[in-house]
Amino acid sequence: MAARKAHTKTAKASTVLPPKPSPNLSRLRGVDTWKEAADWLRARGIEDIECITPDLAGVPRGKMMPTSKFTSNTSLALPSAIFRHTISGEYPDETEEFRYDSRDSDIKLVPDLSTLSVVPWETDPTAQVICDIVDTEGKAVRYTPRNVLKHVLDLYKERGWKPVVAPEIEFYLVAKNDDPDYPLRPPQGRSGRSIQGGQGYSIAGINEFDELIDDIYHFSAAQGLEIDTLIHEEGPAQLEINLRHGDPIELADQVFLFKRTIREAALGHGIYATFMAKPMQGQAGSAMHIHQSVVDAKSGKNIFSNPDGSASKEFFHFIGGMQQYVPKTLVMMAPYVNSYRRLTPGMAAPVNNAWGNDNRTTAFRVPVSDAAARRVENRLPSSDANPYLALAASLAAGYLGIVKGLEPTPPSDGTANEGSVELPRGLLEGVSLLETEPALREVFGDEFIGMYAGVKRGEFETFMQVISPWEREYLLLNV
Repeated sequence: MAARKAHTKTAKASTVLPPKPSPNLSRLRGVDTWKEAADWLRARGIEDIECITPDLAGVPRGKMMPTSKFTSNTSLALPSAIFRHTISGEYPDETEEFRYDSRDSDIKLVPDLSTLSVVPWETDPTAQVICDIVDTEGKAVRYTPRNVLKHVLDLYKERGWKPVVAPEIEFYLVAKNDDPDYPLRPPQGRSGRSIQGGQGYSIAGINEFDELIDDIYHFSAAQGLEIDTLIHEEGPAQLEINLRHGDPIELADQVFLFKRTIREAALGHGIYATFMAKPMQGQAGSAMHIHQSVVDAKSGKNIFSNPDGSASKEFFHFIGGMQQYVPKTLVMMAPYVNSYRRLTPGMAAPVNNAWGNDNRTTAFRVPVSDAAARRVENRLPSSDANPYLALAASLAAGYLGIVKGLEPTPPSDGTANEGSVELPRGLLEGVSLLETEPALREVFGDEFIGMYAGVKRGEFETFMQVISPWEREYLLLNV
Protein backbone atom coordinates (compact mmCIF):
# COMPACT_ATOMS: atom_id res chain seq x y z
CA MET A 1 0.00 0.00 0.00
CA ALA A 2 2.80 2.38 0.89
CA ALA A 3 4.60 1.48 -2.30
CA ARG A 4 1.48 2.22 -4.31
CA LYS A 5 1.15 5.65 -2.70
CA ALA A 6 4.77 6.40 -3.42
CA HIS A 7 4.28 5.29 -7.01
CA THR A 8 1.22 7.52 -7.29
CA LYS A 9 3.12 10.54 -6.04
CA THR A 10 5.94 9.88 -8.46
CA ALA A 11 3.52 9.59 -11.34
CA LYS A 12 1.94 12.93 -10.48
CA ALA A 13 5.32 14.60 -10.21
CA SER A 14 6.35 13.32 -13.64
CA THR A 15 3.40 15.08 -15.29
CA VAL A 16 4.55 18.54 -14.15
CA LEU A 17 6.09 20.31 -17.16
CA PRO A 18 9.11 22.57 -16.76
CA PRO A 19 8.41 26.28 -17.13
CA LYS A 20 8.47 27.48 -20.71
CA PRO A 21 11.41 29.69 -21.55
CA SER A 22 10.50 33.29 -22.25
CA PRO A 23 9.99 33.94 -25.96
CA ASN A 24 12.13 37.05 -25.46
CA LEU A 25 15.20 34.84 -25.08
CA SER A 26 15.15 34.19 -28.83
CA ARG A 27 15.15 37.89 -29.69
CA LEU A 28 18.29 39.23 -31.29
CA ARG A 29 17.61 42.63 -29.78
CA GLY A 30 16.00 43.67 -26.53
CA VAL A 31 14.19 42.16 -23.55
CA ASP A 32 11.47 43.44 -21.25
CA THR A 33 12.72 42.76 -17.72
CA TRP A 34 15.92 42.35 -15.74
CA LYS A 35 15.07 38.68 -15.18
CA GLU A 36 14.83 38.20 -18.94
CA ALA A 37 18.07 40.14 -19.39
CA ALA A 38 19.89 37.75 -17.03
CA ASP A 39 18.46 34.72 -18.85
CA TRP A 40 19.24 36.23 -22.28
CA LEU A 41 22.87 36.89 -21.31
CA ARG A 42 23.27 33.45 -19.72
CA ALA A 43 21.81 31.69 -22.77
CA ARG A 44 24.43 33.33 -24.98
CA GLY A 45 27.35 32.84 -22.62
CA ILE A 46 27.96 36.59 -22.49
CA GLU A 47 30.99 37.42 -20.34
CA ASP A 48 31.14 41.22 -20.61
CA ILE A 49 28.64 43.97 -21.30
CA GLU A 50 29.19 47.51 -22.60
CA CYS A 51 26.84 50.13 -21.13
CA ILE A 52 27.00 52.98 -23.64
CA THR A 53 25.35 56.33 -24.26
CA PRO A 54 25.91 58.94 -26.98
CA ASP A 55 27.72 62.13 -25.99
CA LEU A 56 27.07 65.44 -27.79
CA ALA A 57 29.08 64.25 -30.78
CA GLY A 58 27.32 60.88 -30.87
CA VAL A 59 30.45 59.09 -29.65
CA PRO A 60 29.70 56.05 -27.43
CA ARG A 61 30.66 56.72 -23.81
CA GLY A 62 30.11 54.48 -20.83
CA LYS A 63 31.42 51.54 -18.88
CA MET A 64 32.26 47.91 -19.52
CA MET A 65 31.80 45.27 -16.84
CA PRO A 66 31.36 41.55 -16.23
CA THR A 67 27.85 40.29 -16.87
CA SER A 68 27.48 39.18 -13.24
CA LYS A 69 28.01 42.75 -12.06
CA PHE A 70 25.59 44.17 -14.63
CA THR A 71 22.75 41.94 -13.45
CA SER A 72 23.36 42.58 -9.75
CA ASN A 73 21.64 45.99 -9.71
CA THR A 74 24.91 47.89 -9.88
CA SER A 75 24.66 51.67 -9.92
CA LEU A 76 26.43 53.07 -12.99
CA ALA A 77 27.66 56.65 -12.83
CA LEU A 78 29.58 59.02 -15.11
CA PRO A 79 30.95 62.53 -14.51
CA SER A 80 28.74 65.21 -16.01
CA ALA A 81 31.78 66.80 -17.66
CA ILE A 82 31.80 64.20 -20.47
CA PHE A 83 28.91 66.10 -22.05
CA ARG A 84 30.91 69.32 -22.01
CA HIS A 85 34.04 68.43 -23.93
CA THR A 86 34.79 68.99 -27.59
CA ILE A 87 35.33 66.38 -30.28
CA SER A 88 39.08 66.80 -29.68
CA GLY A 89 38.64 66.07 -25.97
CA GLU A 90 39.19 69.62 -24.73
CA TYR A 91 37.09 71.55 -22.23
CA PRO A 92 36.04 75.05 -23.35
CA ASP A 93 36.25 78.08 -21.09
CA GLU A 94 33.14 79.00 -19.17
CA THR A 95 30.91 81.80 -20.46
CA GLU A 96 27.70 83.36 -19.21
CA GLU A 97 25.65 80.42 -20.50
CA PHE A 98 28.25 77.65 -20.71
CA ARG A 99 28.98 76.41 -17.20
CA TYR A 100 30.50 73.35 -15.60
CA ASP A 101 28.99 71.64 -12.60
CA SER A 102 31.10 73.12 -9.79
CA ARG A 103 31.27 69.70 -8.12
CA ASP A 104 31.45 67.66 -11.34
CA SER A 105 28.65 65.58 -9.87
CA ASP A 106 27.69 62.12 -10.99
CA ILE A 107 25.02 61.43 -13.55
CA LYS A 108 23.70 57.90 -13.83
CA LEU A 109 23.42 55.43 -16.67
CA VAL A 110 20.04 53.69 -16.84
CA PRO A 111 20.12 50.75 -19.27
CA ASP A 112 17.30 50.62 -21.79
CA LEU A 113 16.83 46.85 -21.93
CA SER A 114 14.99 47.10 -25.26
CA THR A 115 18.39 47.87 -26.85
CA LEU A 116 20.28 44.86 -25.46
CA SER A 117 22.22 43.06 -28.22
CA VAL A 118 25.46 41.23 -28.85
CA VAL A 119 28.68 42.90 -30.03
CA PRO A 120 29.42 40.56 -32.93
CA TRP A 121 32.95 41.74 -33.76
CA GLU A 122 34.36 41.06 -30.29
CA THR A 123 36.37 37.86 -29.83
CA ASP A 124 35.03 37.25 -26.31
CA PRO A 125 31.23 36.91 -25.93
CA THR A 126 30.17 40.53 -25.35
CA ALA A 127 26.86 42.40 -25.28
CA GLN A 128 25.93 46.07 -25.39
CA VAL A 129 23.05 48.14 -24.10
CA ILE A 130 22.21 51.80 -24.75
CA CYS A 131 21.59 53.84 -21.61
CA ASP A 132 19.59 56.91 -20.73
CA ILE A 133 21.02 59.52 -18.37
CA VAL A 134 19.37 60.61 -15.12
CA ASP A 135 20.55 62.67 -12.17
CA THR A 136 21.03 61.33 -8.66
CA GLU A 137 17.32 61.84 -7.98
CA GLY A 138 16.31 59.79 -11.01
CA LYS A 139 15.18 62.73 -13.17
CA ALA A 140 16.08 62.79 -16.86
CA VAL A 141 19.10 64.98 -17.61
CA ARG A 142 17.59 67.20 -20.29
CA TYR A 143 20.80 68.18 -22.08
CA THR A 144 21.86 64.63 -23.00
CA PRO A 145 21.13 63.73 -26.64
CA ARG A 146 18.76 60.79 -26.16
CA ASN A 147 16.73 62.81 -23.67
CA VAL A 148 16.67 65.83 -26.00
CA LEU A 149 14.98 63.69 -28.65
CA LYS A 150 12.64 62.09 -26.11
CA HIS A 151 11.47 65.52 -25.00
CA VAL A 152 10.61 66.52 -28.57
CA LEU A 153 8.65 63.28 -28.98
CA ASP A 154 6.78 64.08 -25.75
CA LEU A 155 5.64 67.36 -27.32
CA TYR A 156 4.12 65.40 -30.20
CA LYS A 157 2.58 62.91 -27.78
CA GLU A 158 0.83 65.70 -25.89
CA ARG A 159 -0.95 66.57 -29.15
CA GLY A 160 -1.90 62.97 -29.86
CA TRP A 161 0.70 62.61 -32.62
CA LYS A 162 3.57 60.25 -33.28
CA PRO A 163 6.40 61.02 -35.70
CA VAL A 164 7.72 58.36 -38.08
CA VAL A 165 11.19 58.69 -39.59
CA ALA A 166 13.52 56.87 -41.97
CA PRO A 167 17.18 57.98 -42.09
CA GLU A 168 19.54 57.45 -45.01
CA ILE A 169 23.24 57.52 -44.06
CA GLU A 170 26.07 58.11 -46.52
CA PHE A 171 29.70 57.35 -45.74
CA TYR A 172 33.05 56.88 -47.44
CA LEU A 173 35.47 54.00 -47.36
CA VAL A 174 39.02 55.36 -47.38
CA ALA A 175 42.51 53.91 -47.28
CA LYS A 176 44.13 53.90 -43.86
CA ASN A 177 45.67 57.24 -43.03
CA ASP A 178 47.92 57.63 -39.98
CA ASP A 179 49.08 61.18 -40.79
CA PRO A 180 46.34 63.85 -40.76
CA ASP A 181 48.53 66.19 -42.84
CA TYR A 182 47.95 63.97 -45.89
CA PRO A 183 44.64 64.01 -47.81
CA LEU A 184 42.41 60.97 -47.67
CA ARG A 185 42.30 58.70 -50.72
CA PRO A 186 39.98 55.92 -51.87
CA PRO A 187 40.86 52.35 -50.90
CA GLN A 188 41.62 49.50 -53.26
CA GLY A 189 38.71 47.19 -54.03
CA ARG A 190 38.84 43.51 -54.86
CA SER A 191 40.07 44.42 -58.35
CA GLY A 192 43.25 45.78 -56.78
CA ARG A 193 42.57 49.28 -58.14
CA SER A 194 41.55 52.38 -56.22
CA ILE A 195 37.88 53.21 -56.62
CA GLN A 196 37.02 56.26 -58.72
CA GLY A 197 34.01 58.59 -58.61
CA GLY A 198 30.95 58.53 -60.84
CA GLN A 199 29.75 55.18 -59.47
CA GLY A 200 26.25 56.27 -58.46
CA TYR A 201 23.99 53.22 -58.04
CA SER A 202 26.71 51.02 -59.55
CA ILE A 203 26.39 47.35 -58.58
CA ALA A 204 29.98 46.82 -59.70
CA GLY A 205 31.02 49.57 -57.26
CA ILE A 206 29.34 47.68 -54.42
CA ASN A 207 30.85 44.39 -55.56
CA GLU A 208 34.34 45.85 -55.16
CA PHE A 209 33.75 45.50 -51.40
CA ASP A 210 31.68 42.31 -51.31
CA GLU A 211 33.38 40.78 -48.28
CA LEU A 212 33.21 44.00 -46.27
CA ILE A 213 29.54 44.48 -47.12
CA ASP A 214 28.85 40.86 -46.13
CA ASP A 215 30.39 41.61 -42.75
CA ILE A 216 28.22 44.73 -42.40
CA TYR A 217 25.13 42.64 -43.11
CA HIS A 218 26.20 39.85 -40.75
CA PHE A 219 27.13 42.22 -37.93
CA SER A 220 23.84 44.09 -38.39
CA ALA A 221 21.74 40.93 -38.42
CA ALA A 222 23.42 39.68 -35.24
CA GLN A 223 22.39 42.92 -33.49
CA GLY A 224 18.83 42.87 -34.80
CA LEU A 225 19.46 45.92 -37.00
CA GLU A 226 17.53 46.04 -40.28
CA ILE A 227 19.04 47.46 -43.46
CA ASP A 228 16.44 48.36 -46.06
CA THR A 229 18.79 48.96 -49.02
CA LEU A 230 22.47 49.64 -49.69
CA ILE A 231 23.75 51.56 -52.71
CA HIS A 232 26.96 53.05 -54.10
CA GLU A 233 26.81 56.83 -54.16
CA GLU A 234 28.53 59.33 -56.50
CA GLY A 235 31.81 59.70 -54.61
CA PRO A 236 34.66 57.18 -54.88
CA ALA A 237 33.87 54.32 -52.47
CA GLN A 238 30.95 56.31 -51.09
CA LEU A 239 28.09 54.10 -49.91
CA GLU A 240 24.62 54.75 -48.52
CA ILE A 241 22.54 52.64 -46.17
CA ASN A 242 18.78 53.19 -45.95
CA LEU A 243 16.89 52.14 -42.83
CA ARG A 244 13.26 51.10 -42.56
CA HIS A 245 10.88 53.73 -41.23
CA GLY A 246 9.87 53.64 -37.59
CA ASP A 247 9.99 55.26 -34.17
CA PRO A 248 12.55 58.12 -33.96
CA ILE A 249 14.26 56.82 -30.80
CA GLU A 250 14.63 53.35 -32.27
CA LEU A 251 15.97 54.74 -35.55
CA ALA A 252 18.40 57.08 -33.78
CA ASP A 253 19.62 54.08 -31.78
CA GLN A 254 20.10 52.17 -35.02
CA VAL A 255 22.12 54.96 -36.65
CA PHE A 256 24.21 55.23 -33.49
CA LEU A 257 24.96 51.50 -33.64
CA PHE A 258 25.28 51.35 -37.44
CA LYS A 259 28.09 53.89 -37.40
CA ARG A 260 29.97 51.80 -34.91
CA THR A 261 29.23 48.60 -36.83
CA ILE A 262 30.38 49.97 -40.18
CA ARG A 263 33.62 51.33 -38.71
CA GLU A 264 34.41 47.99 -37.08
CA ALA A 265 33.62 46.04 -40.25
CA ALA A 266 35.90 48.32 -42.29
CA LEU A 267 38.77 48.03 -39.81
CA GLY A 268 38.53 44.26 -40.14
CA HIS A 269 39.41 44.71 -43.83
CA GLY A 270 42.26 47.14 -43.30
CA ILE A 271 40.43 50.31 -44.33
CA TYR A 272 38.55 53.15 -42.64
CA ALA A 273 34.88 54.04 -42.83
CA THR A 274 34.31 57.75 -42.25
CA PHE A 275 31.15 59.74 -41.64
CA MET A 276 32.87 63.10 -42.13
CA ALA A 277 30.58 65.42 -44.05
CA LYS A 278 33.33 66.32 -46.56
CA PRO A 279 36.29 63.92 -46.36
CA MET A 280 37.72 64.53 -49.85
CA GLN A 281 38.27 67.82 -51.63
CA GLY A 282 36.37 68.07 -54.90
CA GLN A 283 34.10 65.10 -54.13
CA ALA A 284 30.50 64.99 -52.98
CA GLY A 285 29.84 65.21 -49.27
CA SER A 286 28.01 62.66 -47.13
CA ALA A 287 24.48 63.36 -45.95
CA MET A 288 22.04 61.87 -43.48
CA HIS A 289 18.73 62.50 -45.20
CA ILE A 290 15.72 62.18 -42.91
CA HIS A 291 12.27 61.16 -44.18
CA GLN A 292 9.53 62.33 -41.81
CA SER A 293 5.82 61.90 -41.40
CA VAL A 294 3.42 62.22 -38.47
CA VAL A 295 0.59 59.83 -37.63
CA ASP A 296 -2.35 60.08 -35.28
CA ALA A 297 -1.37 58.09 -32.18
CA LYS A 298 -4.79 56.41 -31.87
CA SER A 299 -5.76 55.69 -35.46
CA GLY A 300 -2.28 55.39 -36.96
CA LYS A 301 -3.37 57.50 -39.93
CA ASN A 302 -0.95 59.93 -41.53
CA ILE A 303 -2.00 63.46 -40.50
CA PHE A 304 -0.25 64.85 -43.59
CA SER A 305 -3.14 63.54 -45.72
CA ASN A 306 -6.86 64.38 -45.70
CA PRO A 307 -9.45 61.58 -45.95
CA ASP A 308 -9.76 62.26 -49.69
CA GLY A 309 -6.00 61.76 -50.13
CA SER A 310 -5.10 65.42 -50.60
CA ALA A 311 -2.37 67.14 -48.61
CA SER A 312 -3.58 68.42 -45.22
CA LYS A 313 -3.00 71.80 -43.63
CA GLU A 314 -0.71 70.06 -41.08
CA PHE A 315 1.47 68.90 -43.96
CA PHE A 316 1.96 72.43 -45.25
CA HIS A 317 2.45 73.84 -41.75
CA PHE A 318 5.11 71.18 -41.09
CA ILE A 319 6.97 72.35 -44.20
CA GLY A 320 6.51 75.97 -43.10
CA GLY A 321 8.11 75.09 -39.78
CA MET A 322 11.01 73.39 -41.54
CA GLN A 323 11.62 76.49 -43.63
CA GLN A 324 11.41 78.77 -40.60
CA TYR A 325 13.41 76.80 -38.04
CA VAL A 326 15.76 74.34 -39.74
CA PRO A 327 18.22 77.10 -40.68
CA LYS A 328 18.24 78.08 -37.00
CA THR A 329 18.86 74.50 -35.87
CA LEU A 330 21.27 73.68 -38.69
CA VAL A 331 24.19 73.57 -36.25
CA MET A 332 22.56 70.47 -34.74
CA MET A 333 22.48 68.86 -38.22
CA ALA A 334 25.80 70.25 -39.47
CA PRO A 335 27.82 70.36 -36.24
CA TYR A 336 31.44 70.91 -37.36
CA VAL A 337 33.52 73.28 -39.45
CA ASN A 338 33.86 70.47 -41.98
CA SER A 339 30.06 70.14 -42.23
CA TYR A 340 29.77 73.47 -44.02
CA ARG A 341 32.24 72.39 -46.70
CA ARG A 342 29.52 70.01 -47.87
CA LEU A 343 26.89 72.75 -48.03
CA THR A 344 28.47 74.64 -50.92
CA PRO A 345 27.05 75.45 -54.38
CA GLY A 346 27.64 72.93 -57.13
CA MET A 347 28.35 69.94 -54.86
CA ALA A 348 25.04 68.03 -55.01
CA ALA A 349 23.86 69.32 -51.63
CA PRO A 350 21.07 71.84 -51.07
CA VAL A 351 22.18 75.35 -50.13
CA ASN A 352 18.66 76.74 -49.98
CA ASN A 353 15.55 76.79 -47.83
CA ALA A 354 13.14 75.70 -50.56
CA TRP A 355 10.76 72.78 -50.83
CA GLY A 356 9.43 70.95 -53.84
CA ASN A 357 7.68 67.85 -55.09
CA ASP A 358 10.23 65.18 -56.03
CA ASN A 359 12.85 67.92 -56.40
CA ARG A 360 16.29 66.86 -55.15
CA THR A 361 17.71 70.37 -55.52
CA THR A 362 15.53 71.57 -52.62
CA ALA A 363 16.31 71.34 -48.92
CA PHE A 364 12.91 69.78 -48.25
CA ARG A 365 11.79 67.25 -50.83
CA VAL A 366 8.36 65.64 -50.97
CA PRO A 367 8.86 62.20 -52.57
CA VAL A 368 6.23 60.70 -54.86
CA SER A 369 3.99 58.50 -52.72
CA ASP A 370 0.42 57.54 -51.96
CA ALA A 371 -1.53 59.45 -49.33
CA ALA A 372 -0.69 57.04 -46.51
CA ALA A 373 3.05 57.48 -47.09
CA ARG A 374 3.08 61.26 -47.64
CA ARG A 375 6.28 62.57 -46.05
CA VAL A 376 8.93 65.28 -46.11
CA GLU A 377 12.59 64.50 -46.70
CA ASN A 378 15.04 66.83 -44.97
CA ARG A 379 18.14 66.78 -47.19
CA LEU A 380 20.27 69.17 -45.13
CA PRO A 381 21.71 67.03 -42.27
CA SER A 382 25.19 65.65 -42.81
CA SER A 383 26.30 62.18 -41.80
CA ASP A 384 28.63 63.59 -39.14
CA ALA A 385 25.62 64.72 -37.09
CA ASN A 386 24.60 63.09 -33.83
CA PRO A 387 21.45 61.23 -35.01
CA TYR A 388 19.53 62.01 -31.82
CA LEU A 389 20.14 65.74 -32.12
CA ALA A 390 19.59 65.87 -35.88
CA LEU A 391 16.23 64.11 -35.53
CA ALA A 392 15.29 66.27 -32.55
CA ALA A 393 16.07 69.48 -34.46
CA SER A 394 14.26 68.43 -37.62
CA LEU A 395 11.15 67.19 -35.82
CA ALA A 396 11.10 70.24 -33.53
CA ALA A 397 11.07 72.52 -36.58
CA GLY A 398 8.11 70.68 -38.08
CA TYR A 399 6.29 70.59 -34.75
CA LEU A 400 6.63 74.35 -34.30
CA GLY A 401 5.32 74.85 -37.81
CA ILE A 402 2.18 72.84 -37.10
CA VAL A 403 1.36 74.39 -33.72
CA LYS A 404 2.09 77.92 -34.97
CA GLY A 405 0.24 77.42 -38.26
CA LEU A 406 3.22 78.55 -40.38
CA GLU A 407 2.68 78.71 -44.12
CA PRO A 408 5.39 77.56 -46.54
CA THR A 409 6.53 79.34 -49.65
CA PRO A 410 5.23 78.05 -53.00
CA PRO A 411 6.97 74.81 -54.04
CA SER A 412 10.03 75.13 -56.22
CA ASP A 413 9.57 73.51 -59.64
CA GLY A 414 13.01 74.22 -61.09
CA THR A 415 16.59 74.09 -59.86
CA ALA A 416 16.55 75.61 -56.39
CA ASN A 417 20.33 75.82 -55.99
CA GLU A 418 21.02 78.58 -58.52
CA GLY A 419 20.40 81.55 -56.25
CA SER A 420 22.32 82.79 -53.25
CA VAL A 421 23.03 80.52 -50.29
CA GLU A 422 20.10 80.77 -47.86
CA LEU A 423 21.69 78.92 -44.95
CA PRO A 424 24.36 79.65 -42.34
CA ARG A 425 27.72 79.50 -44.10
CA GLY A 426 29.75 78.54 -41.09
CA LEU A 427 29.74 77.04 -37.61
CA LEU A 428 29.66 80.27 -35.60
CA GLU A 429 26.79 81.70 -37.64
CA GLY A 430 24.85 78.50 -37.03
CA VAL A 431 25.53 78.69 -33.28
CA SER A 432 24.32 82.27 -33.14
CA LEU A 433 21.06 81.46 -34.91
CA LEU A 434 20.35 78.63 -32.46
CA GLU A 435 21.07 80.83 -29.45
CA THR A 436 18.88 83.75 -30.50
CA GLU A 437 15.64 81.97 -31.39
CA PRO A 438 13.19 82.07 -28.43
CA ALA A 439 10.98 79.27 -29.79
CA LEU A 440 13.93 76.89 -29.81
CA ARG A 441 14.84 77.78 -26.25
CA GLU A 442 11.30 76.81 -25.24
CA VAL A 443 11.72 73.42 -26.91
CA PHE A 444 15.30 72.52 -26.00
CA GLY A 445 15.83 74.51 -22.80
CA ASP A 446 18.45 77.11 -21.91
CA GLU A 447 20.84 74.57 -20.38
CA PHE A 448 21.14 72.46 -23.53
CA ILE A 449 21.48 75.43 -25.86
CA GLY A 450 24.08 77.10 -23.64
CA MET A 451 26.08 73.92 -23.29
CA TYR A 452 25.89 72.97 -26.98
CA ALA A 453 26.85 76.48 -28.09
CA GLY A 454 29.78 76.54 -25.67
CA VAL A 455 31.13 73.22 -26.96
CA LYS A 456 30.76 74.29 -30.60
CA ARG A 457 32.58 77.56 -29.98
CA GLY A 458 35.33 75.62 -28.23
CA GLU A 459 35.67 73.36 -31.26
CA PHE A 460 35.89 76.37 -33.56
CA GLU A 461 38.68 77.87 -31.49
CA THR A 462 40.59 74.58 -31.67
CA PHE A 463 40.15 74.55 -35.45
CA MET A 464 41.49 78.11 -35.69
CA GLN A 465 44.79 76.98 -34.17
CA VAL A 466 45.53 74.86 -37.25
CA ILE A 467 47.23 76.45 -40.28
CA SER A 468 45.80 74.95 -43.47
CA PRO A 469 47.61 74.08 -46.74
CA TRP A 470 45.56 76.81 -48.47
CA GLU A 471 47.10 79.44 -46.21
CA ARG A 472 50.62 78.18 -46.86
CA GLU A 473 49.93 77.97 -50.60
CA TYR A 474 48.50 81.45 -51.15
CA LEU A 475 49.68 83.59 -48.26
CA LEU A 476 53.23 82.40 -47.60
CA LEU A 477 54.90 84.38 -50.42
CA ASN A 478 52.13 86.67 -51.62
CA VAL A 479 51.12 88.86 -48.69
